[in-house]
Amino acid sequence: MFEIVYAEVVVRQDIAKLSTSAKKRIKKAIETKLLSEPEKFGKPLRRSLKGYRKLRVGDYRVIFRIEKNFVKIFAILKRSVVYEYAKSRVL
Repeated sequence: MFEIVYAEVVVRQDIAKLSTSAKKRIKKAIETKLLSEPEKFGKPLRRSLKGYRKLRVGDYRVIFRIEKNFVKIFAILKRSVVYEYAKSRVL
């Protein structure tokens, strides 16, 4: 079992901008998939985001990294912008 840890910018910016229905869907996906088996459900990223993973939830992507017994979430944004924002947040 893993623990979920959100980066401060995710709580302050990303989650605040989501619609209520998107929040519910993303929360459910995180709780059911990332808490139990993040390696199975998270697809590995490449190039500048190597070592990070993504979880697809509709048009949104959750960018995260698995560290020991917790999963740290760095971005929850739409697919069109998530990768450029994630690069600036993890470097």
